[in-house]
Amino acid sequence: METILQREGRLNLLASLFMLSMTNPLYAQWVQTNGPYGGTVNCFAISRTNIFAGTNAGVFLSANNGTSWTQVNNGLTNASVTALAVLGTNIFAGIFGGGVFLSTNNGTSWNQVNNGLTNTIVNALAVSGTNIFAGTNGGGVFLSTNNGTSWTQVNNGLTNTIVTALAVLGTNIFVGTVGGVFLSTNNGTTWTQVSNGLTNTYVLSLAVSGTNVFAGTSGGGVFLSTNNGASWTQVNDGLTNTGVWSLAVSGTNLFAGTNGAGVWRRPLSEMITSVERFSTDLPTDFGLEQNYPNPFNPTTNIMYTVPSKEYVNLTVYNILGEKIATLVDEEKAPGKYTVVFDGSGLPSGVYFYRLHAGKFNETREMVLVK
Repeated sequence: METILQREGRLNLLASLFMLSMTNPLYAQWVQTNGPYGGTVNCFAISRTNIFAGTNAGVFLSANNGTSWTQVNNGLTNASVTALAVLGTNIFAGIFGGGVFLSTNNGTSWNQVNNGLTNTIVNALAVSGTNIFAGTNGGGVFLSTNNGTSWTQVNNGLTNTIVTALAVLGTNIFVGTVGGVFLSTNNGTTWTQVSNGLTNTYVLSLAVSGTNVFAGTSGGGVFLSTNNGASWTQVNDGLTNTGVWSLAVSGTNLFAGTNGAGVWRRPLSEMITSVERFSTDLPTDFGLEQNYPNPFNPTTNIMYTVPSKEYVNLTVYNILGEKIATLVDEEKAPGKYTVVFDGSGLPSGVYFYRLHAGKFNETREMVLVK
């Protein structure tokens, strides 16, 4: 179980990560924003242009990129918000000891949705398609397929039920526990431990970039898996503090919040190849180019253009229409962008990638051959 001191340390590190996420894209300097609740932030969720922050004083909302915050707690019976997740227009909040709350109106009001949730200490939330998963502190994982109306415990194969982190990569659900990482490929029906190479199995955080998964541990630093957890490699070069409480991907960098040594940053390109590149040549139209090479094995380049500032979503689907990966899901400045997609963990076959930006929508086909 996480001690009070450990918890306070983790929350302060998350606050530091928040301040970092609001810096300019070049990371030339640190710029502190007007963070809510004195800057101590437990978790974040993004819903289009709205930023939700979970704190020990409830949920705060910013509609202006963190310049100002409004407390949106109406209906919350417990103010210690430890997890947030977005599913369509629904905002879910995990409460330490209060279970899960749902808002359908951008936090204006909240309703408790705990039917079937037998453990109400919620440490993590994650969304996969129309399913929402809740990781609890001793009760394992719970699944809701109806926006939180009811929950079912899905722990078959999960030998450690203290869940500290959740991450989604396509149809794969990863769970971080104090006993390693577990993977489910069937929406939590069964779990398999995937900790080969993970020399420290006290996993405190997970992060996904493209088709790659990072795990932060209590004393082993950061580990990377490029094959859906089948194996892990330590990526600690230069990291002198290996107690990693939190991980976040922002732009082309991975950030690690450590236990007592602040926040560290490392370019994703030093560890993986699924990194977005940017050109300063400004386009005049939206566009989605054919990937190259095509067919590919295992990586390919996807280029798109944005003529004006827009919220951009670039997603990969399999032949069944199931989402495999979200490559881009954020506001982009005008420019030409190239994303490297890594299909190492996927079977051969036809895949589709779809770009949605403003009123522009386009889908193209690509073929993975192994």
